[in-house]
Amino acid sequence: MNNDAKTYLLEARGVSKIFGGNTVLDNVSITLEPGQIHSLCGENGAGKSTLIKILSGAYQPDAGVVAINGIEYPHLTPLLAKEKGVEVIHQEIILVPQLSVAENIYTDVRYRTAGFFSFKKTCKAARELMDELGIDLDPTEKVEDLSAANQQFVKILKALAPNPKVLILDEPTAMFNMKDTDMVLDLVQNISKKGIGIIYISHHLNEIKKIADTVSVLRDGKLISTYHAVDGAIDMEKVTYDMIGRSIDMFYKKEKNAIGDINYEVKGLKLDKDSSPIDITLRKGEILGLAGMVGAGRTEITRAIYGLDKRFAGEIYKDGKKLKITTPQDSIDNGIGYISEDRQASGLVLPLSILQNLTFLKLPKKKGFINIKEEMDISEEIIKKLDIKTPSMFKETGTLSGGNQQKVIVGKWLHKGFDILILDEPTKGIDVNAKFEIYKLLNDLTKQGKSLLIVSSDMPEVVSLCDRVMVIREGRVVGEFSGDEITEESVIKSALEVNQSE
Repeated sequence: MNNDAKTYLLEARGVSKIFGGNTVLDNVSITLEPGQIHSLCGENGAGKSTLIKILSGAYQPDAGVVAINGIEYPHLTPLLAKEKGVEVIHQEIILVPQLSVAENIYTDVRYRTAGFFSFKKTCKAARELMDELGIDLDPTEKVEDLSAANQQFVKILKALAPNPKVLILDEPTAMFNMKDTDMVLDLVQNISKKGIGIIYISHHLNEIKKIADTVSVLRDGKLISTYHAVDGAIDMEKVTYDMIGRSIDMFYKKEKNAIGDINYEVKGLKLDKDSSPIDITLRKGEILGLAGMVGAGRTEITRAIYGLDKRFAGEIYKDGKKLKITTPQDSIDNGIGYISEDRQASGLVLPLSILQNLTFLKLPKKKGFINIKEEMDISEEIIKKLDIKTPSMFKETGTLSGGNQQKVIVGKWLHKGFDILILDEPTKGIDVNAKFEIYKLLNDLTKQGKSLLIVSSDMPEVVSLCDRVMVIREGRVVGEFSGDEITEESVIKSALEVNQSE
């Protein structure tokens, strides 16, 4: 370590991480000082979550190092990070619903009287901590009876109980209303005034603008820029620009094809009684994209209209005819297919052969028995048509690359037959070359008059592949773009609630 170098509370130096041959972090360096609020910005998949997992010891970097108070930790673990004062508050609830607020806060710190757990002392300690931070909760109340916002406060209090030096917050206001969000932001600022360094991740740029001292922008796993507040403000227009700027060669050149009449409609969809109604129309030969940040509600919409999850309200029409969709089988029977985000868990049976995965939705039969010859002919035709790279149709599907697995799923639906196909993150975890093969395949489907509804967090994918894009934020449609209107800037600004006139 250079003795002349400044000592930071927390530091990542040249950190890189590779998963399955894909570089998700590439030589990233950031620093954190006491009392500083350092925000990480970037699109879905930019590398933010991977970086905080490395900073907190959940992942080991493939290159680079993490330093805490100037001391390097090449093999940092979550336990060691906690011991050194690094606490992380993840999006997922990590509380015990049946226990009280006080018991959840001090799960790891048991107050005792005569050797036995003291509920009274635990509640007293919790009350003192809440008073110090200006939080008004009943320490004896069960967590399961609290609102989502108050549960978030308990998570923050739990992280503060060990007196950390660093607090990492990952989307702490997701799905909150304005009032609850402001309360969390005020709390974060109060915590920073106590000298605790904070790393803050949020898709809401208005939050970052309000509280951040420093903003670092990640894009495609690289650190693009770092801005420090000048006169208490950060130029969020520059932040947005850095988030979306890309070389044009990253975009697929989609072939144009004729788009026909409306053949699929969703009217007045409500996921619950309090959600805003959503209307969706889809035309023959069209690719409609649902864009938005993680947690915006895109997957929930597709699952509800396909029959995977219950919906509170909403009607579904195909070719003008109202459909009764309450289960996935209802959708399948009406010529609607679905490819989930997790292809390995719910799209394929990995131990089975390619042949079996391609045909199990519609087994060819003769006199009540499976027609093996026809099944082989069908599989051979699909493998050739989709250019699935395999030495044999009898090879286990789990041995294929991600791109070829995705082709098998599409082939499965081609054999079954569909008019409308819903795809959730169709190229997730697939390398660039395989992505372009999938794009060409999807484009070819639209030439046949098939209609595609795609959920994607890959912005170049959304911009280059879709004929029309609907932007979802907090379960609502907040923007719609078509043709030349579909740009990274327009979609990202809509998704992040940035004023389009800025």
